[in-house]
Amino acid sequence: MFEIEKIDVGGKTFQAMKSTLPENAPPLLLIKGAKGYVMCGYLNIEAAEKFGSAAVIVSGVKTFDDVLNAQIKMATTKAKKMGLEPGKIVKDVIAALG
Repeated sequence: MFEIEKIDVGGKTFQAMKSTLPENAPPLLLIKGAKGYVMCGYLNIEAAEKFGSAAVIVSGVKTFDDVLNAQIKMATTKAKKMGLEPGKIVKDVIAALG
């Protein structure tokens, strides 16, 4: 089952989705804007690149606040062109995806 919330960051609204997983695994997290998304390490950056998505990956996250405060680990070419570079903190650059 997914939990879905709306969150506001930098004057933009995003849809935040979370699903708990069995066996004490960290949750699956995704924050989606109109132009792209931030995903946890469970999801595949190569697939996002193949489809031409603006997407970034963060890791070690358990909450939406963790995602927003995490450093970007990987980014698609399109995301990089929008200023979402590895090493940047998500909350500082997520407005580009809104």
